[in-house]
Amino acid sequence: MAELPKKYKAAVYDKPGSISTKIEELDMPEPGPGEVLINLTHSGVCHSDLGVMMNTWKVLPAPTQAGQVGGHEGVGKIVKMGSGTEATVAVGDRVGIKWMAGTCGNCDACRAGVDASCFKGKVSGYYTPGTFQQFVLSPANYVTPIPDNVDSAAAAPMLCAGVTVYSALRKSNAESGNWVVILGAGGGLGHLAVQFAARGIGHRVIGVDHSSKKDIIMESGADHFIPVDGTDNMTQAVKDVTGGLGAHAVLVMTASNTAYGSGMDLLRFNGTLVCVGIPEGDMVPIAGALPGAMVTKSLKIVGSAVGNRKEAIETLDFLARGIVKTHYRVEKMDKLTEIFIDMHEGKLKGRVVLDLSS
Repeated sequence: MAELPKKYKAAVYDKPGSISTKIEELDMPEPGPGEVLINLTHSGVCHSDLGVMMNTWKVLPAPTQAGQVGGHEGVGKIVKMGSGTEATVAVGDRVGIKWMAGTCGNCDACRAGVDASCFKGKVSGYYTPGTFQQFVLSPANYVTPIPDNVDSAAAAPMLCAGVTVYSALRKSNAESGNWVVILGAGGGLGHLAVQFAARGIGHRVIGVDHSSKKDIIMESGADHFIPVDGTDNMTQAVKDVTGGLGAHAVLVMTASNTAYGSGMDLLRFNGTLVCVGIPEGDMVPIAGALPGAMVTKSLKIVGSAVGNRKEAIETLDFLARGIVKTHYRVEKMDKLTEIFIDMHEGKLKGRVVLDLSS
């Protein structure tokens, strides 16, 4: 194997609180006990990265530090292993890095399989070096194996967007043939949620988003599309499609308080609202969740943050079998600031994946 370089490139948040990234050279790290060094080739760009960079997520305990390497959808090959990792992985294995960089494995949340709620969990790209870089350290027991027949660029978005929507759909408890409304259906998470719901599980999907995103939503397998622009009464529009009853489940895939404000009204009796997107800025209580309606209609509200290691492997299996497909474009690392500007302005369709090779 070729000798590793002393330095490598990374895109850092040089001015947290604003949309600004900078390419820097960092020192090559050395894997410690239980760790592996991964040569990353691709990283997805997620809306969550924008929130972390801009310090607009009120749920985070501290502002992002200058020089933070963001990103949490990385794919690459293991090039060096620390002690005690031989039974877990091997040099040359192609693996993925997720939103959770690592968990303790011992707290109540970890034992319950709720990785994102680990009491001591580390988040990729937030006070832990993320995947907008050419090399990264990771706990050997927390990387995700990438199937041989899956392209690295296509796999990257599945490590956050894919596993997040797959886990959320499972938590909705909607059965095959049930009506599922996906708010933000044309976005990076949304277009994958449509595919998992329609093609993987067999739901009847209503995609809701701006009219400019109709094509990607319908191509992803939605039965119906309702535009947020030009629809005066969203509740009635959903009822018209679902025989007057409303949806069995509503998944909020967008970081929009407006979407949360309408979500409960779209449900039928015994329906479930699944909260996924985290709005930026001040949080607004979910509208429509009045006790009387909650009781008489037997409604449920469920939160869903990414997924666990098992769900990540299952998600990539859907990709390997051709059931879901990521709509993405590939850009170089030095385009990251421009990508974030487009994301902030709502111009992106599907996902953007960074080519980290140069």
